[in-house]
Amino acid sequence: MPRPRTDIDPATGHDGPPVQTGVLLVNLGTPDAPTARALRPYLAEFLGDRRVIDYPRWRWWPILHGVILRIRPRRSAHAYARIWTPQGSPLRVYSEALAAALQAELDRRRPGTFRLALAMRYGQPSVRAQIERLQREGVRHLLVLPLYPQYSATSTGSVIDAVADTLKTLRWPPELRLVNDYHDDPGHIEALAARIERWWAANGRGDRLLLSFHGIPERYAREGDPYPDQCHATARLLRRRLGLDETQLLTSFQSRVGRETWLQPYTDATVRRLAGEGVRRLDVACPGFAVDCLETLEEIALQNRDFFLAAGGEALRYIPALNDGPEQVASLAALVWRHTQGWPSAGGA
Repeated sequence: MPRPRTDIDPATGHDGPPVQTGVLLVNLGTPDAPTARALRPYLAEFLGDRRVIDYPRWRWWPILHGVILRIRPRRSAHAYARIWTPQGSPLRVYSEALAAALQAELDRRRPGTFRLALAMRYGQPSVRAQIERLQREGVRHLLVLPLYPQYSATSTGSVIDAVADTLKTLRWPPELRLVNDYHDDPGHIEALAARIERWWAANGRGDRLLLSFHGIPERYAREGDPYPDQCHATARLLRRRLGLDETQLLTSFQSRVGRETWLQPYTDATVRRLAGEGVRRLDVACPGFAVDCLETLEEIALQNRDFFLAAGGEALRYIPALNDGPEQVASLAALVWRHTQGWPSAGGA
């Protein structure tokens, strides 16, 4: 990797100091198209990550390549096709919109200080490509901000791996900082609460509010992953901010796969139970997802809606993720500002 130019402004091509503080947003990733052909390499990269599936390779590889990658791409393609937009995958569309809005907000606060890039942990644009791009543009201080409010080794931990693997190949790596999590950040909690309250103001309030987080195997938590504790902390803070009690705001975990026991209670079982107990209108929010994606738009808003209706409920109403709304943009900008204090190019001390 050639040494970054320090005499040319990468934004203009003219002489002048470069933008030296980079912010790398990282989200999970998405296939390029809602087809089995596009899903196969994406799922191979995702499910081949030891952070996601930690079974010994001799045990997992024959299952992954001999069974799962022959069956699951077709099923996943059908699910993606249900939520695909003319612009592409919702996760990518919303992530790009969020990145653009956050760059604009950072420029408004301190013009010319921050250079932001968006990467996907799986798929494109890759973490490696975006870090190398930022370095070519003169970045010498890099803040990595995974778009996972709650830390898990399966998500943020995997991003750390990808960043480390990239930095090991650079002749002159940038100075690095990383946002480990922001599950209890006051600005983030306020953003979630404001989003829910604004949605209630426009649509009325349901009989219950269910917070559905992505699940992980219980074994991972027993081995030290703090994810479930951080999910419950987010729920507790949001419950307090909204003025609800434990019967009004419930927590569950979705997206389990395989035969292991995952974090409970399970979302699909919870929505069926609530319908059976007489809950007619159920509001569901997913505070573990920064932007809407397959897990929110298809799994919650479509699959679990059908489960709820079949069990006797009248309406399961999904409250959209923060996406590129002003609440999330403001909270992430504050997070970036706080985590870059002390770097000369960020102007903080």
